[in-house]
Amino acid sequence: MFANRANFSRQLKAKPVFLNQVHGFHVASINPGTLNGQMADASITREPGLACTIMVADCLPVLFTNRLGTVVAAAHAGWRGLAGSAGSAPGSGAHGVLEACFQAFKVLALGNHQQPSLKEIARETLVWLGPCIGAQAFEVGDEVRDAFVANAPAAAEMFYAKSDQKWLADLQSLARQRLQNLGITEIYGNDGSAPWCTVGNPSQFFSHRRDHVSLGGCGRMAAAIWLE
Repeated sequence: MFANRANFSRQLKAKPVFLNQVHGFHVASINPGTLNGQMADASITREPGLACTIMVADCLPVLFTNRLGTVVAAAHAGWRGLAGSAGSAPGSGAHGVLEACFQAFKVLALGNHQQPSLKEIARETLVWLGPCIGAQAFEVGDEVRDAFVANAPAAAEMFYAKSDQKWLADLQSLARQRLQNLGITEIYGNDGSAPWCTVGNPSQFFSHRRDHVSLGGCGRMAAAIWLE
């Protein structure tokens, strides 16, 4: 693992900061003194030369920046972190890793502006969705569907009945829906088509669901974003 990370670091034009990911929604703000291993599922920075880095193998990597190129962030969106928990105010919906990441992103993107427009910040935000387990392979139980639908009824559209108490979940569409609810419209990358599915492309991607049982283990892919 350490050899692979060292090799990855050599290939970048930046210093990657690796997290201790726990399928939650804490966001770590990183700086030149930040050590690897912070317990978080997203990171954010305005520091050039530091790469916000996450590890995935079926979960969805989500990378953020803005048009001005002044801030970057990376989020690890497994279903638990993506679903999150209910918002604190009635009708506020769910609060998961993407909402937490955008909240931190918004603060750094403001700069010296005292009266920012949240809509303007969202409009200037660019997001890339990386490869993840596809809807055709992501079989889940009622508890996963319920976790999303309880706080966001429209999420029901992203689950397809397979059998009694079993569903196929479209992870990238769930993420896309949450981002759009934040006002973010510039979303690129994973569109849910077969080439983006980690399970269905063994020559390109690691997949925990595909490989853990059959091979006894699984590697991880790194996704990183940084400012030059």
